[in-house]
Amino acid sequence: MGDKGTVVSIKSQIVEVEFYDTPPKIHDLYILENDNQVVLEVYGSASDRSVYCLALTLTIKLHRGAIVINTKSSLSIPVGRQLLGRALNLFGDPIDGGAPFDITNRYSIFKETQQQAHIIVPHEILETGIKAVDFFTPILRGGKIGLFGGGGVGKTVLLTEIIHNIISRESKNHVSVFAGIGERSREGQELYEALSQTKVLPSVALIFGEMSKNPSVRFRTAYAGIALAEYFRDREQSNVLFFVDNMYRFAQAGYEIGTLLSSIPSEGGYQATLGSEIAELHERLYSTTNATITTFETVYVPSDDITDPGVQAVLPFLDARVVLSRWIYQEGRLPAIDTLASFSNALNPEIVGENHYRTYLETQRLLKEAVNLERIASLIGQSELSQENQLIYKRARLIRNYMTQRFATTSIDVNETNTYVSREETILDVQNILNGLYDKRDPQSLMYIKTLKKLPKI
Repeated sequence: MGDKGTVVSIKSQIVEVEFYDTPPKIHDLYILENDNQVVLEVYGSASDRSVYCLALTLTIKLHRGAIVINTKSSLSIPVGRQLLGRALNLFGDPIDGGAPFDITNRYSIFKETQQQAHIIVPHEILETGIKAVDFFTPILRGGKIGLFGGGGVGKTVLLTEIIHNIISRESKNHVSVFAGIGERSREGQELYEALSQTKVLPSVALIFGEMSKNPSVRFRTAYAGIALAEYFRDREQSNVLFFVDNMYRFAQAGYEIGTLLSSIPSEGGYQATLGSEIAELHERLYSTTNATITTFETVYVPSDDITDPGVQAVLPFLDARVVLSRWIYQEGRLPAIDTLASFSNALNPEIVGENHYRTYLETQRLLKEAVNLERIASLIGQSELSQENQLIYKRARLIRNYMTQRFATTSIDVNETNTYVSREETILDVQNILNGLYDKRDPQSLMYIKTLKKLPKI
């Protein structure tokens, strides 16, 4: 009887269970005595004789007085290369219509961080083939990058293109894990089809806890995705590309759970445990001397307010941030990256090289000056600017338009799969614009070109 308990109360996805003799451990799973498909996870203490549990399945079969049994094990998922090219849910069940997985090899979704002696600091650049990303926010192999933006500005599209570009070139050296947290089922389906059409799906394992799922499932899907990445890193010693869409939805699921627990909220109404929850995830995404995990995560920005506490909680753990602008998106310049608001820790001469670093500094100085000139030009007209300022203003427009790019994963032409532009090509093209080789060009002629090679110098 010591491993059993009784349901005391049910509040949406929070179930209070009174245990008999032996108290359960955090993360232990309870199953309903009459139906082992009803699963509860011990989340925290409610009193000296009861615990709060997260209902990971429907609660329709639960009632006060129902008997539950402690399995004395935490939630685990099947692992291995059998998952590559497949889509699964939090419980390890396939959701792509394929054959069931071999469940003899399972891995707990909860794991303690290894000793710091095994952790390495990233210092090598990983190219994405996307001009604006590689030039303004270069990504560290083994680092973490966040894609920030409000609804409908292209975060998932940009992430999908990054997945396509990197995996198509790194599939022999990497395995990839995608965790879909709290996003629409339609977006998951579109991602699956895009990866399939561009022939990179066989290198990716996808796990989904979509928007329609309860907050407990969405919350734990993030842990399951990280567990898959950890397995490939630690057990198979493979380099991992880990993609998350969307980290804000993880924070939001935690907020919903905190509300159901009637916990006292923190800043902005978020749960008081927001910071520790975000930290718990990111501290597991490290690289070792044997293998790396490079993390890409989208972060929804509510009301386009990047100062939102749920967004700010993610920033300290990132090596690079890419901020997408609604204003730039409405201008038709895609990807709609706000280069002045974006940043990368890789931007120092020891990592990107002296040439890239100096070109970046000069470009940012030009773009910042152009912002001030735009305010003046809007009042008195561009023709009233001095010759020097008109030159700065035009070169800034040339650079901004040059940074637009067509994506293979969204192209109407199925044959247009080679949209990749190397970092060296981008640096050279930007230098040529800064040096005035394209001053006589109409800035509009640089929209959505791949490189400047085919444009004759005037």
